[in-house]
Amino acid sequence: MKKILFLSTIASFLLTASCKKQLDQLPISSSTTATFYKSPLDFVQGTNAIYSSLHNYPNRLLNLSEIRSDNIYGVSVTVRDWDPINNLSPGIAANTYIDEAWTTDFNGVFKANTVLNQIASNGSVINSETLATRLQAEARFLRAFYYFDLIRYFGKLPIIDHAVTVNEAITIGRSPVDDVYKFIIADLQYAMANLPATYTGTDVGRATKWAAEGVLAQVYMARSGATYGIEGPGLGVNEWNLALPLLNDIITNGGFAFNTNFANVFSYTNQSPTVNKEAIFDVMYTSGISGSNDLYGASFPWVLAPNTYFSSLGSNTVANGSLEIIPVSNDLVNSYAANDVRKAFTINTAGYTFSGNTETRPFFKKYLDITRIPTTSRFDWAINFIALRYTDILMLKAECILRGAPGSQADVDAIVNQVRTRAGLAAVTGVTLPQLFEERRREFADEGSRWFDLQRSGNLVTIMNAWIAKEDTQKRINTATANYVIYPIPQRELNTTPGLYTQNPGY
Repeated sequence: MKKILFLSTIASFLLTASCKKQLDQLPISSSTTATFYKSPLDFVQGTNAIYSSLHNYPNRLLNLSEIRSDNIYGVSVTVRDWDPINNLSPGIAANTYIDEAWTTDFNGVFKANTVLNQIASNGSVINSETLATRLQAEARFLRAFYYFDLIRYFGKLPIIDHAVTVNEAITIGRSPVDDVYKFIIADLQYAMANLPATYTGTDVGRATKWAAEGVLAQVYMARSGATYGIEGPGLGVNEWNLALPLLNDIITNGGFAFNTNFANVFSYTNQSPTVNKEAIFDVMYTSGISGSNDLYGASFPWVLAPNTYFSSLGSNTVANGSLEIIPVSNDLVNSYAANDVRKAFTINTAGYTFSGNTETRPFFKKYLDITRIPTTSRFDWAINFIALRYTDILMLKAECILRGAPGSQADVDAIVNQVRTRAGLAAVTGVTLPQLFEERRREFADEGSRWFDLQRSGNLVTIMNAWIAKEDTQKRINTATANYVIYPIPQRELNTTPGLYTQNPGY
């Protein structure tokens, strides 16, 4: 079941590896892959390779969305790559996390385009119109997924709808945000119409029509967010009424369910999508593959947890964790009610001692099960990442209603109280949009959604500056401005073809 992402055959791995060196040299693509697909299995393996670019997606969310937000006050002792992300530095165009986001997502786009080109030119060898259509739908879903990830970080993007040559790549400029969205929406609409609702056997875990509907709803909502006067993900187009039917279809017909036990949503024993009904779309991992642990297992569980914490537990076989603590902000910690079960599960607030030094600052631990620390590689945690979960669909529906889509205040309150009841909290009435966003902050902390929620809220600059004034006791964080709603284009991409791209304002 988990093999579709990181355990495809050697042929599929070689397909990916053969592209990697060239893709690292250019922002978008390289010379067209010469692979000639000769059997249906070749097309399946090529599609599997597109999924492999999801491997670092959870880490990216934590590094570029969570650390950027008011959930983290990550002032370190020495300068780390995440410091300038957290302190809103304007000089981050060469930052490794930003470069990784652009390169890896466009690598996924390139692999999707390669499969789509091969189906168009040689798809007859698949010998199944049903399979050919499904593989096209998977490729277009994943291409849209990567583009949506990119647009929320960078705004304007080059639109690449086929596998391009080197000479083509260096001539394709960035398109307006609205045009990029139209490209994304077309892909998702095709995927939604042609992906299966469910899979069986080893295909379980592939993208479904429900995943396409959920991402398309997120796209409409991101487009509807505030513009901040920049060319970012928000267009202020008020498409909440387009998102709502998609969310309702998932809720009514998708077969998903609200898990009444918060901890169980993230349990290592609840990983199968057929069992975990909160998981609409997973990034899936396989651990324990001899000789290849760092390719197939997960590393995101420890990204925001310090290495010294693991060492204090006696886990010295493998070095897990960040080099220094990346503390959760006091503002987030204090926002939880004392009896909120999510707080203790999500955040470690207890001190620990290692080598005579005691650390008392809080850090995220939502994905950590200390009984399941890998012993051979820190890149081999045996847990999937829920990229789209059912609770999010419910709360996005509440947001659409509060934004003017059909529905009532009672509908909104019922959704929020379902979430609060699971957290052990009393019911509330008359939930407002700011209150909904605060509930989302507590519910999805350590899942990488906070920066995107702030973007969509229309109040990112105000919220961040109020938080900085309260939280930044060391005076290390720069004033938030509208330009910082998105990231700079990586410097390496600007250097590849000078003048092709113009840097985002403020950097």
